[in-house]
This record gives sequence, structure tokens and C-alpha cells, in this order.
Amino acid sequence: MKTISKMMIESFIPIFLVSVAFFVMIIELVDLFSNLWRYYTNEVPVLKMLEIAYLYIPKCIVFSLPIALLFSVSFTLGMMYSNNELIAVLGAGISFYRLVLPFVIIGVLLSIFNFWFNDQIVTPTYRAKVRLYNSLVYRNVSLDNSNVTVISDSNRIVYHADYFDNEKKTLNGVLLVFRGKDGSFLKRIDAKRAKWDGVKWILYDCSIYSWDSDKTKIISERIPVYSDSEIRKKPDAFKRITRKVDEMNFEQGVEWIKTLKKAGLPYREALTNLYKKISFSLTPMIVALLAASIGSTFKKNVLLMSLISSLAVSVVYYASQMFFSLLAKNGYIPPIWGAWFPFFLFLLVSGMFFKYAKT
Repeated sequence: MKTISKMMIESFIPIFLVSVAFFVMIIELVDLFSNLWRYYTNEVPVLKMLEIAYLYIPKCIVFSLPIALLFSVSFTLGMMYSNNELIAVLGAGISFYRLVLPFVIIGVLLSIFNFWFNDQIVTPTYRAKVRLYNSLVYRNVSLDNSNVTVISDSNRIVYHADYFDNEKKTLNGVLLVFRGKDGSFLKRIDAKRAKWDGVKWILYDCSIYSWDSDKTKIISERIPVYSDSEIRKKPDAFKRITRKVDEMNFEQGVEWIKTLKKAGLPYREALTNLYKKISFSLTPMIVALLAASIGSTFKKNVLLMSLISSLAVSVVYYASQMFFSLLAKNGYIPPIWGAWFPFFLFLLVSGMFFKYAKT
């Protein structure tokens, strides 16, 4: 049995390595040709284009691993079936599940490697690639924001502004709500605009609403200029969110989501993407099960059928991930389900195919 497992792995490894290189090349070419007009318009040197492609290689490897594994396993088993080797092995009394066990183990090991590689290697190189690309094509990202609401570090002041100007460090259409420790209403301030003086916000043309001394009714007053040392939420909290979890490692992503929650900023998309870092890393494990079950069904046109099935399954899996992630980001389902539902769905499908595989 060890001899058969060794023979299968020796047949699998060259196919797998060539498959990874092939799919990496395809993804690189897609990225290159989709941005070629920007490179041409901004006169980007060829060496810089090659540098961007080089920095993108680790990300391409992560995308390619599941597809390459699916193709390699199904092709290896398909060739055994086509050469009648699979029938001989099964006829000798060797269980099909024991036969494909090395591929399942490889899938588990690749899942572990995928998470580490994505967290430690892909994150910094992809971040460098995005920054280099943006600088070369003069793709400046505006940090101005509109209709923004944040909460103070003490959770006692709620800030809302119609518009934040990052360059001038000003807020327009400002509304502040002051709360007690128990969350009760203390005071509300409406201001036409506010300006950051380096330490706190200065409010202009204000209307202040607060309780009277007996706390029986709300009184109001107008003040041209108002300042308070409590109103010191830094301008960075009002900026449009441009940081992406894809450009952070897992630990940084956790801290970023904590920051978003503390500031009262939207965090569902970031949390969904953080969960996807784990679920996507486990994709090779599902792929190994699925490939082992469908690989033994091809006896003719093994190369073509393996390639078609690999691409078809990959497209369906990635499409389902995008669909459920979109549902999670828009609040229709919890973020954890947006990231994990496709994984468990395909795990179930893979298990069913594996159970009824030709043995």
C-alpha cells in the first residue's frame, strides 16, 4: 500500500506544481491586461510593471492552490482509471478511501500552509503591490467622507456630520449628542460647521439643547462659537475607510475591527473578510475531497475533463463566496455565515460525492 501511495504522490506532485504555475500565469495575465491601458496612459516603465507582477505572485499562488489541487488530483485519478490501474488497485481489495487518503492529507496540510502563507507572506506583498500600483497610475484615494457617525472613546458623545473635509479638517452639518454613564440624554449641540484646532473641535453657529435645572423640560440657547475639551475625537475617525482587511494579517485585522466597533463605524464588511481569511484557507481540504470523488469518473479526455471540472467548480465556489459575502456586508445574514456558509455547503457536497464515488 505504501508503494501505491508513493507512486500516486510522485505522479501528483509534478502535475500539481505545473498546474500552480499555469494558473498563476493566467491570473497575472488577467491583472496585467486589465490594467494595461492605465500603464500606457501614465507611461509606467516596463520594469515597474514587472515589479507589480512580482509582488502579486504570492496572492496569485493563494488563488491558484485550490484550482491546481482540484485539477491535479482529478487528473491523477483519471489517468489511473483510463489506464485501468484504478480497477486493478480496487480489485486487489484496497479501499478507495484508503487509496485517496494521501490526497486528503495533502489537502489538510495545504490548508494549514495556505493560512500561514496568506497571513505572513501575501499580506505584506499585496499591500506593497497596491501602494506601488496606486502611486504609478496616480490613483489618489479621497479621504473625505459624508454622512458619517462616530462615537467617542468614552461612549458618551455621539458625533454626526453631513460632510468631513480631510484636507481642511472641518465638519459641516454637525450634530453632537452627550449621554450620561447610564446612556441617558444630557445635551445636544447642532452646529453649521466645526474646525479641528489640533486638540479639540471648535463649533460655529451652534444651537444647544439641554435640560433645565429641574430636568423637567428642554431649554435651548444659541452660541456663535463653542468649544469643550470633551469634544476631542480625532479627525482620523471621520475619514472615509480605505483600509482593507486583505492588506492586513489576521492579528491586525482583529485589532482593526475592534477599532471600528469602538469608533461606532461600519464593521460588517471587515468582519466578513476576516472570517473569509480562515474559511478560504481551508478550501484545499474541500477540494481534495471533491477531486478524489470526481476524478475516478473520467476515463476519456482526462486532461480536458479535469480542466473543465476544475474551472467549473472553482467558478461556482468563488461565485457563492461573493454572493454570501455580499449578503453579509449588507446585513441580510451575520458576517460569520457570509464567510462560512459556502465552505460548509461545499464540504457537504464534497462529502456526498465522496461517499458515492466509484469504488
